[in-house]
Amino acid sequence: MRYLHTMLRVRNLDAALKFYQDALGLKEVRRVDNDKAKFTLVFLCAPEDEGILKASKGRGAPLVELTYNWDEEKYGEDRYVGHLAYEVDDIYATCDRLMKLGITTRPPFGSAANCAIVASSVGPNASVGTSFSPCETVAASMC
Repeated sequence: MRYLHTMLRVRNLDAALKFYQDALGLKEVRRVDNDKAKFTLVFLCAPEDEGILKASKGRGAPLVELTYNWDEEKYGEDRYVGHLAYEVDDIYATCDRLMKLGITTRPPFGSAANCAIVASSVGPNASVGTSFSPCETVAASMC
């Protein structure tokens, strides 16, 4: 398993970018605008992690994912951290193992057959997937 990113919900993308880029110095490395599901994802990395990102096969890590839902959402403070994302070799075997441990998962389905949401009783949910693009194919509010 490989750590990929932490997803944070933001209500004001410009203000969030001003903080994460201008104040903290993170760099935008990828952006996804999903017109159908009405959300924008912005992936950021620390300057010292750019080499890791360039050398990695696939998406690279570690990243911060800012999720901006275009329609106004009313979620409490506890919903700002959406999920921690991990890449696994076999999504179905991973879900099976987790379910046998009594952990609730939203198993792979439909166009997101490479992704599952794993419920956590101790904090943010986890997202596990293969050929990773979990919240690019799953509506951002679902994660």
